[in-house]
Amino acid sequence: MALALGATPVAAALANPERHIVRLLATSDAARELATIGSLPDHPRGGGRPPGDREPAATRVRPSGVAALARPLPQVGLDDLLAKLALTPSSLLVVLDQVTDPRNVGAVLRSAEAFGADAVLVQDRHAPEETGTLAKAASGSLERVPLVRCTNLARALRAMQQADFRCIGLAGEATETLDAIERRGDLRGRIALALGAEGTGLRRLLRETCDQLVRIAIAPTVESLNLSAAAAVALHACGRIRCVETASEIT
Repeated sequence: MALALGATPVAAALANPERHIVRLLATSDAARELATIGSLPDHPRGGGRPPGDREPAATRVRPSGVAALARPLPQVGLDDLLAKLALTPSSLLVVLDQVTDPRNVGAVLRSAEAFGADAVLVQDRHAPEETGTLAKAASGSLERVPLVRCTNLARALRAMQQADFRCIGLAGEATETLDAIERRGDLRGRIALALGAEGTGLRRLLRETCDQLVRIAIAPTVESLNLSAAAAVALHACGRIRCVETASEIT
C-alpha cells in the first residue's frame, strides 16, 4: 500500500485514473479544501469508505488534515516507455543510480515535471517504494511522471542509446561543465541525465556507459550540491532549451 499525505499529493492521487484509492482520511476542513479544488470524489475508487464516513479521530490524520491509502501505481516498463517516446524528438529522461532517500526521489520527480522530463528511472533493488514521504516530496508529480524501475541500469542506458538517446552523466570530477555543453548545443534532442547517490556518485559501469560526463560549475568553496539540487540545475538547463524550441519560457 502507498500513503499520500497532504492536500496536494492526495488531490493528485484522486485525479489520477490509474491510482486505486483504498481509503480516504480527512478532517472536515481538509475535506472542504479538496471539494473546493474539485478533487473530492462522490464515491471512492476501489471500494474504500464513502467520503462522508471519515475517521473522526484527528490522531489518524497528519497535521495537513488529509491522507489517502492507495495501491501502488501500475509499473511502467522501459520498453513500453521507449516505444511511447519513439516519435518524440526531444525526449528527456532522468536516471537515478542507487538513490535510496525517498525525499530525494520525490524532489527529483517534482523537478522532472517542472522542466518537462518524460520519466524518472531507478534501480529496482536500490530505490525507495512509494511512501507518504516520497509522495509528499514529489508534491503531486508522482501521479504524473512515470517512475520506471529497472533491474540493470547499465543495460537500460544501452537500450536508451539504441533509441537515439544521448546519455549524460553528472560527475564532480568531470572536465567539461554542464554550461559548456549547453552552449555547444549538446543538450538538444533525446537526452538521458544520469545521477548517482550522494557521496558515491555514479558507479563505474554507468560512468563508462554514458556518452559523456559533465560537472556543474559551482564556487570552489562548496564541495558539491545535494542530489536533488544537482538534478534541478541539470533539468533546468535541458528544460530551458526545450521551451525555447517550443516557443515557451522557463526563467
